Amino acid sequence: MEGDCSVNTEEIMQTSLKIAGLKEVPEDSAIYVPGENIRKVLFGIDAGPSELLLAKHLGYDAVVAHHPAGGDAAINFHQVFERHIQQMVNAGVPKEEAVKAVRKKLEDLEVDAHSRNYAHAVDVARLLKMPYMNIHTPLDEVGRRIMSEQIEKRLRKNSTVQDVVSALKELPEFAEATTEIKIRVGRAGNRAGRVVVSHGAGTNGGYEIAQTYFKHGVGTVIYIHVGLGDLEKLKAEGKGNLIVTGHIASDSVGINPFIHELVKRGMSVTTLGVIPT
Repeated sequence: MEGDCSVNTEEIMQTSLKIAGLKEVPEDSAIYVPGENIRKVLFGIDAGPSELLLAKHLGYDAVVAHHPAGGDAAINFHQVFERHIQQMVNAGVPKEEAVKAVRKKLEDLEVDAHSRNYAHAVDVARLLKMPYMNIHTPLDEVGRRIMSEQIEKRLRKNSTVQDVVSALKELPEFAEATTEIKIRVGRAGNRAGRVVVSHGAGTNGGYEIAQTYFKHGVGTVIYIHVGLGDLEKLKAEGKGNLIVTGHIASDSVGINPFIHELVKRGMSVTTLGVIPT
């Protein structure tokens, strides 16, 4: 859809914060190259130099990535991982145990950030004079809420893990995804118990966070992806149920409401990698 009005990069960022219910831009989101008079946007779950060149060639006014693409957002990405602490506390985990569960992977993420080539894509955008930004946690928070509300709406006291999967599959992004929602720990017929969607905190919490949820009475944890090493540890312990929904489908759940909001404002948005609704 071609739009008949324009916005700037700051207004695009504020739109994402508004729908997510956030007051400040999280550390993993940033405007790298500000811009005005934006009517036509190329949005990619991942968008770097090649997407910037494509956008320039095709006449787009701005490129918006979901995942951090450089600058402070790449270096400070680990800071949003601490959002897991409040999510865990909300689910009944004592704060000191939540902090302990987050500590190891938080340090891993901070150390890993020093290997990032954080200026590369941003410098390309500057040379092309292409407005460039990324919006990560706000859209993941939108997705987390949609998934949580869908589960709460569909589940009953004695619902099974399969009932959780079936509820999520009603969301169009999961219905259309190439990946399947997988029960990685536990069985379909197990009682779901208390369910937590662990999402919207940078990346998955791995073994430590899932194990801590199980320890404190959560029956089913939902991750959008998980590493094999963490999964093997959780399987070996055999506690609780872990559902993995798939990275791109889950990201799309939070991205689509944002895209629809931009279109409502009269903008034209082309997506790369997003499962559209």
